[in-house]
Amino acid sequence: MSDLDQLTQSLARNLRRWRGERGFTLDALAARAGVSRGMIIQIEQARTNPSVGTTVKLADALGVSITTLLDCEQGPQVRIVPAGQAVRMWTTEAGSSTTLLVGTEAAGPLELWFWCLMPGEGSASDPHPEGTVELLHVTSGELTLVVDGEPHAVPAGTSATFEAHLAHAYRNEGAEPAEFTMAVSVPPAR
Repeated sequence: MSDLDQLTQSLARNLRRWRGERGFTLDALAARAGVSRGMIIQIEQARTNPSVGTTVKLADALGVSITTLLDCEQGPQVRIVPAGQAVRMWTTEAGSSTTLLVGTEAAGPLELWFWCLMPGEGSASDPHPEGTVELLHVTSGELTLVVDGEPHAVPAGTSATFEAHLAHAYRNEGAEPAEFTMAVSVPPAR
């Protein structure tokens, strides 16, 4: 498959996904984006390669970045963010600060959790509804995050995000307790 074919397929898949997650009909997205319904159908069926301008209009109407619409990643997406890549937003001389640990584009209910897993323990989760995203930040120990059967090491100071519509589990394979904060973004009920 050529790069252009792969890009066309990715755009088709991602446009369908984000239109569905936003609950937009073809007509609603067409009106919001100023793009014809027929063009959206052709894009979603990977029968055309739209202009950059059309792609930007669709991304804006969906409230996502153009990069998100053109993302070519295949399979479950897990993004690990090492401590050195977290973004310090501001600090004061007294030591106050905010740090953006990890982010994602999602809509709907949002839950915040604190977890503590003792050595050798774990918890498995059934897949959540399509469009559910989890973000987590490990504060102590090391978490083994398993998504769709693939383990990912997430040591203290590291953050991660993943699409939680796949089977996933949290394990502590280390010798000390693993503590982490987790946010779960669930798509709105339709």
